[in-house]
Amino acid sequence: MPSDLPNPSDKRPHSLLEDASVLIIDDVPANIQVLAEALQSDYRVKVATSGPEGLAVAQKTPPDLILLDVMMPDMDGFEVCRALKADPLTSRIPIIFVTARDTKEDEETGLMLGAVDYISKPFHLPIVHARVRNHLMLKRNADMLEALAHVDSLTGIANRRRFDEVIQVELRRCQRNGQPLGLLMIDIDYFKQYNDHFGHGMGDRCLAKVASTMANCLTRAGDLIARYGGEEFAVVIPGSDLAHARQMAERLRQAVHDLHIPAPSTLGTPYVTISGGLTSSTPDADTTATTLINAADKALYAAKAAGRNVICD
Repeated sequence: MPSDLPNPSDKRPHSLLEDASVLIIDDVPANIQVLAEALQSDYRVKVATSGPEGLAVAQKTPPDLILLDVMMPDMDGFEVCRALKADPLTSRIPIIFVTARDTKEDEETGLMLGAVDYISKPFHLPIVHARVRNHLMLKRNADMLEALAHVDSLTGIANRRRFDEVIQVELRRCQRNGQPLGLLMIDIDYFKQYNDHFGHGMGDRCLAKVASTMANCLTRAGDLIARYGGEEFAVVIPGSDLAHARQMAERLRQAVHDLHIPAPSTLGTPYVTISGGLTSSTPDADTTATTLINAADKALYAAKAAGRNVICD
């Protein structure tokens, strides 16, 4: 059975949920067909006929909600739920168990594992549809609040909290897929002197301008720039070897220089610049986020020692 079911209708109602995706994991094709036909007019539906296949689909393209059967061979729904909740990439996806195992003990087990709901078979399709909609709405609202909590209020880019989450997710992904992970740590050169000379109001405007300029230089959806703290920024560059990451870092450095933001005359440099420390490698099982941050920080110190306005790795 294909993992994606086409939506026969091009006239979905416009709503907050019009792009929501639902993954159905069930080893019985007839059950999948019934649920998919009930949902695919309103949501993008993906399907999987085993636990391992469902995990692979969820990790490759995380859905907004999962309908999960409990009784499946090899890997049952409870095991799938545990695996999903243990992976930072999929841990926040709401899971609804839809199963013939309807004892109170089974329901308690499912909810204790982190599922948001438990529907017993035989199910009533309008009830399934209503519960799916309700939990998707709750997730969408939670995502909106989470997005606000992940934005740095001064610069408008991601904050430190978002960086900490993303680097963990991308580290796991690159470890699993054998891909390189790049990290660039950036410091605005002589920013304390800039603040002392022009005042904190101008300093804030400088920070915001530098941040937005660097953010506009990122062309890939998977790259993330975050305010790491003060005048320091961090850029997560998944799937990029050192050569590609260095090209991107140089693009950011040049873009900031080309802003021609006047620097204090006492510094001996006409414009505000940045220095960067870069690292990129294929992480193994022992690599941690701290390992990457320390390597990038060491390279950043080298960039400052080299006279600033440079990228070192």
